[in-house]
Amino acid sequence: MLEKYKNFSLLTTVSKTNLTKNKIQKPLSDLVKQALQNYFFQINNENVNDLYKLVLSEVEKPLLDIVMEYAKGNQTKAALILSINRGTLRKKLKKYGIIE
Repeated sequence: MLEKYKNFSLLTTVSKTNLTKNKIQKPLSDLVKQALQNYFFQINNENVNDLYKLVLSEVEKPLLDIVMEYAKGNQTKAALILSINRGTLRKKLKKYGIIE
């Protein structure tokens, strides 16, 4: 399904300051890169541990929040959208406190 988007950056953001003017779209990957550059600048040569886990948790929770909102709380639909097993989705929703 994503093959048709391989040359198109589907995940973009729009600058809030320009919502009524010209929309400036940035690929999510550019924003992640910018955030990571900022992170490394701020830690100032300190040791880095678990960066992969940190980045995943920063991205995964809002992803799950938005998909669950889009699916109107329907976990089966959300799991299909994400192409993951419903049990895996439930586990992640519990991990981030989205469901009890």
